[in-house]
Amino acid sequence: MNYRHAFHAGNFADLVKHAAVTLIMDRLTRAAQPLLVVDSHAGAGAYDLEGELARKSKEADAGIGRLMAEGLAPPAFDALKAAVHKVNAKGGLRIYPGSPVLISDRLRREDEYVGAELRPDDFETLGGSLKASRGLARAVNTDGFELVRSRAADRRNLFVLIDPPYERPDDYARIVEAVTPLLARKTPTTTLIWLPLKDLETFDAFLRRLEAVGAKSVLVAETRLQPLTDPMRMNGCALVMLGAPDGLESDLQAVIDWVVAASGGPGGLAKLWRLDT
Repeated sequence: MNYRHAFHAGNFADLVKHAAVTLIMDRLTRAAQPLLVVDSHAGAGAYDLEGELARKSKEADAGIGRLMAEGLAPPAFDALKAAVHKVNAKGGLRIYPGSPVLISDRLRREDEYVGAELRPDDFETLGGSLKASRGLARAVNTDGFELVRSRAADRRNLFVLIDPPYERPDDYARIVEAVTPLLARKTPTTTLIWLPLKDLETFDAFLRRLEAVGAKSVLVAETRLQPLTDPMRMNGCALVMLGAPDGLESDLQAVIDWVVAASGGPGGLAKLWRLDT
């Protein structure tokens, strides 16, 4: 997958991922304990929907553009829509907030966000996107998978977001390697993994790898825009969650139902289920 997120910012997959991020953060920050958030591939933090790459793909038109114009979208999107309004305070829809901005805006004084980004240009932009965090969020120019592993021993509650570009054939294996030390943690840990859905065998193979390292009661949200019959195209996306907070299922189902109804074609499917091992 030739991937540059500015190309895809605000598309259907971002709606799924970022609605989930806001829903999870709003639940995790209800706990009294401090929270550490680790973002393995943070990107630029926020995206100009009138920039060259976004204009070329026009994916945001059918994603965040449609959502912001939809008066009957489910309440599960309310936090994401509020964040989009906040970064476009002068009106219109030019800036789209990525996970770093959505998360940093929800941090309490005792919380911390660390986002990894290797691309020099995106890393520089990410630093600017996090300036409003009151020092609670920072960017690091390092390998994101290594960052996740290095923070597994932290004693705070932990939320890990893993969303690599899937440009390398070993990205799926590296995700499992990064997640493995998290499974041994004693303090509460939530891991959110975003994956493209291209073909069923690749997806099933990844889930089997998670099972093999001992992942328990994994919550899976599949957003299929069309059947998974063409492995050369992105037919949808999936969220794979370990340690998902209680009460997430109904809101997440509402999110994926709306996205499939809004953007899916014949054979589209919104499926929420648990991989119990």
